[in-house]
Amino acid sequence: MKSTIALKIDHLQKSYGKKIVLKDITLTVYPGEIFGFIGRNGVGKSTTIESAIGIKPFDSGTIEIYGHSIKEEPIKAKEFIGYSSSEPMAYEEMTGVSYIRFIAAIYKTKSDEAYKRMLYLAKRLELTLRDLNRPIREYSHGMQQKICLIAAMVSNPPLLILDEPTVGLDAFTTEELVLLLKEYKNQGNTVFLASHNIHLVSEIADRVAIIKDGTIDSIFDFQKEPEARSTLPSYFLEHCKEEE
Repeated sequence: MKSTIALKIDHLQKSYGKKIVLKDITLTVYPGEIFGFIGRNGVGKSTTIESAIGIKPFDSGTIEIYGHSIKEEPIKAKEFIGYSSSEPMAYEEMTGVSYIRFIAAIYKTKSDEAYKRMLYLAKRLELTLRDLNRPIREYSHGMQQKICLIAAMVSNPPLLILDEPTVGLDAFTTEELVLLLKEYKNQGNTVFLASHNIHLVSEIADRVAIIKDGTIDSIFDFQKEPEARSTLPSYFLEHCKEEE
């Protein structure tokens, strides 16, 4: 790895026509932390993430994944990323097993290692082997979300980027995902987590950035100010209540 910084975004700007969505996004995410990313609907959370993983072009600024520019070295940068979107995106004609094997192969993960890790993650997220061998088109929304989360984590990427990962999950699976993410962090990996669930973010994140009006409005560092965990939800609801 070229850098001790997992994700570095500098002065990111993005417009859709005349509408400026991202005015100036600057943030740094370090290895071994869970970094929360919160804001109201439509303020640019998903646009920031899609720019960071290289599926959406941006107007100006720079984004680096472990020192590799997502614009200049997109393939190299993406080798470090596991990603799950806010809406499940998988090849529905495939079975769960074949899809996860396909994703693991892209990351050049050994087949036997990928299979073992898939079974471990599936058990944790309550997907059976019978489920995994069914076509994804037969899955419920929640099951599709689980298969996408497993695919994102199966190759154990250094940086896991999750956009609303708990959508479609029940309370028990959400709690298990929280435990998995904490374990993932404790292994030295990094999690970048965007979520509407402010209480979840305040529970598990080491730092949290609030995006408002196209910029980073504030960053909470719970390692330096642990008492801020309990005040983040009320701060967010009060501070961001007037944003459209």
